[in-house]
Amino acid sequence: MFTGLLAMAPGQSGSKPENVVITTGKEKTLVQEDEKGQLVINVSLKDVRKFKSRGFVGYSDFGAAGDGKTDDINAIAATHAFANQNELAVKIEGDATYYIGARSRTAIIRTDTDFGKASFIIDDTAVENRNTPVFMVNSGLQPIKPEGLTSLKRNQEKIDLSFPATCIVTVTNSNVKRYIRYGANQNNGSSQTDIFVVDRDGRVDMKAPIIWDFDKITDITALPIDEKVLTIRGGRFTTIANKAESKYTYFSRGIAVRRSNVVIEGVEHRITGEGDHGAPYGGFINVGDCAYVTVRNTIFTGHKTYSTIGAAGVDVSMGTYDISLNRALNISFVNCSQTNDINDGRYWGLMGSNYCKNLLLDSCIFSRFDAHMGVANATIRNSTLGHQGINAIGSGTFLVENTTIRGRSMINLRSDYGSTWQGEFIIRNCVFIPAGGRPVSASLIGGSYSGLHNFGYTCYMPERITIENLHIDDSKHPENYQGPAIFGNFNPKMTSDSYKEEFPYVITKEVILRNVTLASGKSLRLSDNQFMFRNVKVISE
Repeated sequence: MFTGLLAMAPGQSGSKPENVVITTGKEKTLVQEDEKGQLVINVSLKDVRKFKSRGFVGYSDFGAAGDGKTDDINAIAATHAFANQNELAVKIEGDATYYIGARSRTAIIRTDTDFGKASFIIDDTAVENRNTPVFMVNSGLQPIKPEGLTSLKRNQEKIDLSFPATCIVTVTNSNVKRYIRYGANQNNGSSQTDIFVVDRDGRVDMKAPIIWDFDKITDITALPIDEKVLTIRGGRFTTIANKAESKYTYFSRGIAVRRSNVVIEGVEHRITGEGDHGAPYGGFINVGDCAYVTVRNTIFTGHKTYSTIGAAGVDVSMGTYDISLNRALNISFVNCSQTNDINDGRYWGLMGSNYCKNLLLDSCIFSRFDAHMGVANATIRNSTLGHQGINAIGSGTFLVENTTIRGRSMINLRSDYGSTWQGEFIIRNCVFIPAGGRPVSASLIGGSYSGLHNFGYTCYMPERITIENLHIDDSKHPENYQGPAIFGNFNPKMTSDSYKEEFPYVITKEVILRNVTLASGKSLRLSDNQFMFRNVKVISE
């Protein structure tokens, strides 16, 4: 069981003010820091004319050394601040190396940015604030606090409010707790939260439906969606890993995306300096409170796994991520990969997510796909997933096609959140290599459910599972191997009617099998727990 704790993204920042003062005058262009830590930027009138005529600014324009030694964060932040104010692109010419040290300062990106062939060294060995992102992509549009909405229904198609533009809406009922976690990282749950897109007339985008009934709404925020797509491309980033104590103090020094309609492409991120201990990471690319974000042609690096004592007082491996997604809709990763071996268990699974809808991996090579506190609708296609495979809970349709999976199960329904999926699985044209080819008694759908823990919701297995054109490479199998099972043994204690579930599990109704082949020559079995899955209808076509 994977027990990593996923760091939540900070709340929606909207138009977070930049901590800068910009003036223009006859004096030369200069970036300074006042006694309060505020950036004071003077831009000469000559430079203003030059920059506007050119249509972009670069870091050297604002005094960045680019020598890989001088801390350039003030010059970088100043460049983006001026670009934002004047609606100019940021473009880095040449192959300079920008060092970013301990200072707690964020460069706000609101215009197209091309890092080009530049390199960035992010030194996390001694930082003022581990929660300060180096770059924050956010919106200049003001968030709205709608009034008059007191309740919502699951799958509601329209809300009785009007909006100034298409908005992404976050609602909370703090009186209801969901995702009451079980196991080594146990907790008391999280406030019921949902995120969805509405148009000006309050019509909900039903491709990302409301998934909870809200008898009461204790908080609601709407952020208008920027119509223009903002593009960030290029750049070679290296993080010098922190050497902090190994405990759940997540570092967030990367690129935080809090604006909708963003494309990130051609970015590379590497890690150096990982020792025998360190604090975990909350994602070099951390996407939250937004919609319609595409990351493509980008290279990531998995983080070394460290352990600590979890909430239950036992030793746990800490989840640590290069990709983190929280309260985000319609997020796509296309043609992305990682630098380290996807089958190397010394490195944690690359990504984690919470409260997301419509996640897509297309043509990616990652150590895992993950949804902690739920995903509504997910698609994985043309990809390869390594040692942590697919870990998820959620609802809607989970489609996996033309993909190779090397995890212990094909899809592991996370037991710490009740091994629940309210919807269906479709698996087609895939290859499953159980445990990366190690001798194991494999199952396609893994998980665990005792029926004795309240997760804050009814737990479901997928109502229908369709498996079409699947090859299972179980050529290396243990002694007395009976063949792989469709379902793992979710509850070894449930062997008769005498076992009583306090919180009953809703079991799969039917499994449809079309052209499933096994390297071992064995047959695909239902489960080691025949009783638990006795009512599942298996249709072989």
